[in-house]
Amino acid sequence: MNEINAKRLTYFYEAVSLGTIRAAADKLDVAPSAISRQIMQLEEEMACLLIERHRKGVRPTEAGQLLLRYYREATSNEEACLSELQAIRGLKSGHITLAVGEGFIGDIMSKALPQFQALYPDLTLSVYVAGSNELIRKIDEDEAHIGVLFHPPQHQKLRSHETSFHPLKAIVPPNHPLVALNKPVQLEEMLPYPIALQEAEFGVRQLISVAEFKHRIRFTPTMTVNSFSLLKEFVRSGMGVTILPDFVVRRELEDGLVVSLPIEDLILSSGEVHIVTRLGRQLTEAPLALLKHLQLWMRDFHS
Repeated sequence: MNEINAKRLTYFYEAVSLGTIRAAADKLDVAPSAISRQIMQLEEEMACLLIERHRKGVRPTEAGQLLLRYYREATSNEEACLSELQAIRGLKSGHITLAVGEGFIGDIMSKALPQFQALYPDLTLSVYVAGSNELIRKIDEDEAHIGVLFHPPQHQKLRSHETSFHPLKAIVPPNHPLVALNKPVQLEEMLPYPIALQEAEFGVRQLISVAEFKHRIRFTPTMTVNSFSLLKEFVRSGMGVTILPDFVVRRELEDGLVVSLPIEDLILSSGEVHIVTRLGRQLTEAPLALLKHLQLWMRDFHS
């Protein structure tokens, strides 16, 4: 078997990561035929098929997945070497990719990241916002160094560095009938009211689904969204209720625009926020500095 050609490997990685030859060609600013040709030559050199073509694009074969792992590890090792050189220069340069759930934007942008930027003004960041499933994928495939997400499922490739407990609450308008009960809400007591919930890819919705299964009930959302902002507006406008951790509506609670009611349920009370990285990934100096900073932020996050 020949040595692995770095250029062909990069073309293969981009095609598989982006899902299509066309997307890889657009990103690399080359003709699609050049991408296909380089992948075919790589397959000849490796003596095995690396991609499978389907109607929507391409996906890796088992051999292709092995080569992808090699590429990610090689890239990570190169990054680690460069980072050590940067560390010698006192973190005067470096780039970090952070993946966060939308509910954390307020606290991270108002507290954690401004403080970090003041400490390390020469470092740059990319911040991705998405649902839990997409965040986990980005961490797993090394598209992000660090993830901050709500109640991720047990995942063999994730390492949790810090955890903070945040129960899910019933978030309702100030004049809602549930407020007058003056007690923790039973999940069944929320059924008669219009409710907005997130799509299934979000950690909050996944925890709610587990509670629904336990109680043998099923919410029928009046509105299903992929945005915390829409959930907050749904409640603020008096359209109905939702279920969220308090930190998502911290400002609305302080302004008296919504009310947070405890829900009497062990599952919903077990909500957790995690700071994660890919298990086995050795963070370089710049991401490691951010990880340590976020851990300190997390310890103060509950208050």
